Amino acid sequence: MQKPSLVVLAAGMGSRYGGVKQIDPVGVGDEAIIDFSVYDAITVGFDHVIFVIRREIEDDVREFFAGTFESKIRVSYVFQDLDDIPEGYQVPADRAKPWGTAHAMLAARHVVDSPYAVINADDFYGRPALSTMARYLSAIDPDSTDYAMVGYRLDRTLSPHGTVSRGIVKTDNDGWLVSIEEHTKLRPQGDEVLSLNDDSSVRARFSGTEATSMNLFGFTPRAMEQFSEEFADFLSVSGDDTKAEFYIPYAMNRLKEQNRARMTVLRSDSEWFGVTYRDDRPAVVSRLRDLVEDGIYPPSLWG
Repeated sequence: MQKPSLVVLAAGMGSRYGGVKQIDPVGVGDEAIIDFSVYDAITVGFDHVIFVIRREIEDDVREFFAGTFESKIRVSYVFQDLDDIPEGYQVPADRAKPWGTAHAMLAARHVVDSPYAVINADDFYGRPALSTMARYLSAIDPDSTDYAMVGYRLDRTLSPHGTVSRGIVKTDNDGWLVSIEEHTKLRPQGDEVLSLNDDSSVRARFSGTEATSMNLFGFTPRAMEQFSEEFADFLSVSGDDTKAEFYIPYAMNRLKEQNRARMTVLRSDSEWFGVTYRDDRPAVVSRLRDLVEDGIYPPSLWG
C-alpha cells in the first residue's frame, strides 16, 4: 500500500493576524498548530511533508522546526513565488501577492511523487479527518482523477472576531462534489451564518450545517498537470486583475465542469479550529491544552 504525502500551504501573508502565524508557538510545548498536523500525519501513515513557504520566512521556518520531526518523516521546502507562472504570461507591475491556494499547491509540483493531501499551516484539522484522507489516498490509483476533500460543518469553522472565507460545498446523492462556492465574508448571527458582500449587504444566508471546505484536499500527481493547465486559462482571463486569486475550489470546479476530474466529499465530525485573527489565539492555546490533558497528545510532541 502506497504512503501519501502532505503538502502544507504556509506562504500566507498573515495580514489579519500579524507576524508569521504559521510558526506561532501555541502548544503546551511551544509547538505551532502545524506541529500537531504533522504529528497526526505521521501517526496515520503519511511519509513525506512538503512545506510551501515564502522565501523571506525560510530561515525562520527552518529554525523553528529544527530538531523536531525530520527524523520521523521526509521533509521538503518549496517556494510560492509571484513570478512562478506559465511561459508567455507576465506579472502585472502593481501586483504584490502570489496567486492563491491553487498556485501555492503548484509550487510543490516538482517534488510530489505520490498521492497527496493539501492543508493550511495555520488550521487544526484533527486526526480523524487526516486518517480518513490517508486511507483514501493510500488506496487510490496514482493515475486516477477521482480526487477527495474533507467537508466540515460550517458553523464549527467560524471566528467570533471577524469574517472568514470559506468554500460552501454541494454534493450529489452519491457524495460527489457538485460545486464549491467561495464566500469571502462569513460571520455568525444568531442561529444562522451570513455571507456578506464588500458593502456589508447580505449575499446569502446559511443554517450552519452545510459542508464547507477547509482546504483539506486529496489529489494524485495527475492534478498538478491539470491545475497547471487551468492556471494558464485563469491567467488568460484574469491575469491583469491584481487581486484575482487562483483558488483550489475554482480550479476543481472547472475540471469537474469539463468532466476531466471529480471529487468525493468525505464528511467529517472531526474538530477544526484555526487562527485567523490574533484574538483567536487564546482559544486555540486553551483547546490544545485540553487535548494534551485528555491524553490525545503528549505534553511535548517531539520530546
